[in-house]
Amino acid sequence: MEKLEKYINLATDTLKQLIAIPSYSKEEKQVADLMENILINQGYKTNRKKNNVWVYSKDYMEGRPTLLMNSHLDTVKASDKWTKDPFNPLIEDEKLYGLGSNDAGGCLVSLMATFLALEQENQSYNRVFVASAEEENSGFDGFECVQSELGKLDVGIVGEPTLMDMAIAEKGLMVLDCEAEGKLGHAARNEGINAISIAVEDINWLQTYKFEKESEILGQVKLTVTQIDAGHQHNVVPASCKFVVDVRTNEHYSNEVAYEFIKNNLKSKVTARSFRLNSSGIEMDHPLIKAGLEMGMNWYGSPTTSDQAIMIGFPTLKLGPGDSARSHTADEFIYLDEIKNGIEKYFNLLNGLKF
Repeated sequence: MEKLEKYINLATDTLKQLIAIPSYSKEEKQVADLMENILINQGYKTNRKKNNVWVYSKDYMEGRPTLLMNSHLDTVKASDKWTKDPFNPLIEDEKLYGLGSNDAGGCLVSLMATFLALEQENQSYNRVFVASAEEENSGFDGFECVQSELGKLDVGIVGEPTLMDMAIAEKGLMVLDCEAEGKLGHAARNEGINAISIAVEDINWLQTYKFEKESEILGQVKLTVTQIDAGHQHNVVPASCKFVVDVRTNEHYSNEVAYEFIKNNLKSKVTARSFRLNSSGIEMDHPLIKAGLEMGMNWYGSPTTSDQAIMIGFPTLKLGPGDSARSHTADEFIYLDEIKNGIEKYFNLLNGLKF
């Protein structure tokens, strides 16, 4: 679309600037400054709390429904596997390389560009664009600390790389720290209680148990043991074996319910780090989803967790340019066409939306 060209160019230029500034979780001040300055230059009065920046549509009116347009500023840390400079925005073969280009810089700048473009048409709803912090580490100083200041939200788009397919639901996340307790003994004699043996029994249960309620969209609750630590000497029966479990819940189980069930079925002591990140989503008959289906957009349930999990009191859709398979990889990139097509699809989805 010719009328979107200047916004597409702005998005690409902004993403290059974002890539050039390191923005690890809790270290987003400089990119938040950049985003704030760009929005000010576009004629907006910005709002800021810590490293979160947001603006309202110029036609904002009390009493109208409000759409949230959100993505995050922060990135994971660059691994030592990069062969390119992660902070040098490099274009090769129509790909823009750089840390955060795909997750989720492309989504962030595409939502920003769409927010600006929507101002050129009469809309029947309010918009609020939020560039938030601390998504990658599920921090408390990200979107969670500003939601109460945004006003009533009726529906939200969360920008994450989905190939512009509609992720209408996503699994929750809960991390469990477990410890099997035994008794010290000499490995050469039949003494002590081996904590590893207890942990193995529990791990076997975790690997084989299937929760009764399977989701048509998200599938089964997934339990994965991801870390284990035990013993300090080859000839000593260990009295402790610690292991970590990654739990991905579907919409049928809150994290609290899943925790109680797992705890009651393990011999090990079980502690949840948090119950905050529950499963989330949006109904298929929501006007936003209906509009996407009319455009021929695909939908699916996402196994990964985003800031959707901490958005309370309104339905959310995860949608954005880029590919989740490229997230957190060395030599991360996004295709320039993905940014262009993302803005066009966002705009066509939201322009004239009624809800």
